[in-house]
Amino acid sequence: MKYFKYIALMLMVGSTVSCSDFLEAELSSAITTDNYYTSVDELETGLIGVYAAIKGVNTSSKDLNHGVQWEFYLTEMRSDNTSTKSPDSEDASDAGQMESFAVLPTNNFVLNYYTSSFETIYRANVIIEKLGIIEDAEAAAAIEGEAKFLRAYSYFNLVRLFGDLPLIDRVVAPLEVEKEFTRVDTDIIYDLIVSDLETAASSIADHGYKTRASKDAAKALLAKVHLTIGTSESYTKAQLLCEEIINGGKYKLEDFHDVFYSELNDEVIFAIGYNSGVQDNSQIFSAEWMNAQGHTSGVNYATTDVVAAIDARGGNRTENSYREDPLTLFGGTVRYQVAKYFPDGDSGGTNGQDFTGLPQLAGNDWIVLRYADVLLMHAEAILAGGTETTNGNAIGSYMEVRERAGFTDTPSTLTKLELLAERRVELAFENQRLFDLIRFNEAQSTLSAFATANGFNFTSTDLLLPIPQNEINLSQGLMNQNPGYN
Repeated sequence: MKYFKYIALMLMVGSTVSCSDFLEAELSSAITTDNYYTSVDELETGLIGVYAAIKGVNTSSKDLNHGVQWEFYLTEMRSDNTSTKSPDSEDASDAGQMESFAVLPTNNFVLNYYTSSFETIYRANVIIEKLGIIEDAEAAAAIEGEAKFLRAYSYFNLVRLFGDLPLIDRVVAPLEVEKEFTRVDTDIIYDLIVSDLETAASSIADHGYKTRASKDAAKALLAKVHLTIGTSESYTKAQLLCEEIINGGKYKLEDFHDVFYSELNDEVIFAIGYNSGVQDNSQIFSAEWMNAQGHTSGVNYATTDVVAAIDARGGNRTENSYREDPLTLFGGTVRYQVAKYFPDGDSGGTNGQDFTGLPQLAGNDWIVLRYADVLLMHAEAILAGGTETTNGNAIGSYMEVRERAGFTDTPSTLTKLELLAERRVELAFENQRLFDLIRFNEAQSTLSAFATANGFNFTSTDLLLPIPQNEINLSQGLMNQNPGYN
């Protein structure tokens, strides 16, 4: 978390985001964060850099910011959804540590995600700090809303993965070591997240870009935050937020493959934008990590557990639907790789389907929030932490997602486990499974059983990642380690 404002500013104003041609940044020499921001245009240019920080850089170097590029290691691979190439071996690699629930504080994926997320927070703080130069109150509020959405998004992922965190809610000077490294209670972090998203939901301007934060994106993310907080009051707030989006009529469930392979669709609420035509602006997780097209032949394999779940709940196979089969056989073996994301929509064929040549989101934009998720969150909010509900609105939202997959039998009662199972299949490989298990209070039992079946050892302390050892070392004794990693 040692940041250098001159380097960071150069990164911020020199970065681009696909679908964000609303700005063309021009970089001047001899500028710093102290003298660059003098206008709305310059603040919006800096805002591009905040979006760019989430994406990460398209490179195999572990020394550079990868952002969401490596998120699946910390989420899907630490659940019962995916594994490495050699799940039965004693793999001590960074990826092997993830799937075997034996993560070390020196793990490079942990360090990278932690530091890249705080880099996003730092860049957002720079923008927020400079808002006073804008005389147009409406323009200032719109920029503040987007910057606070991105700060909240990063903090929400961090707090779920690491627990207590340093509260970096402003630009921190290099000598403010105590502020930079003192961990505060998760409740304080959630207070900031909620406040940021409430600001975003009320102030972001309408712009029409799916790869920029919007009011509805802020509402959807805030609903998920309230579900995670899990109090009676927060469940009610989550329900109302989901209903605002549902009743707004802007979104609908698309044909399933169009969600991922059509740039113009009404299901996506917010996506992290990539440009497949620019190497440093494109992404590597689909080709290099998730399927057999890259030179790595993929590193993210579906577990037999998730394959069985997809077989059981995927749905009725149709020509243009592949929810029931987001997998591809690898090398003719019984192992499957994720086939939900392919560069330029060219899968070269999947297990029973061929999507070669289909259009897609620009550069395989990473979908963070979509309408199906909102519908299932709506049902979850009405369930309100209970084991089942007969509420017709909850069942209706649940069935809207099920009906797209070809299921028409409406249950009289919706159970928590049925809803969790539906989220697993609908949102498979979208980095949701681990967080869902934790939120539904099913992580301990599910992952313990999964670990035992696969020869791993899982304990409750594995639900949080270790604070990177590098941060512990830099903290001058201020930072404590999470339990189970000392």
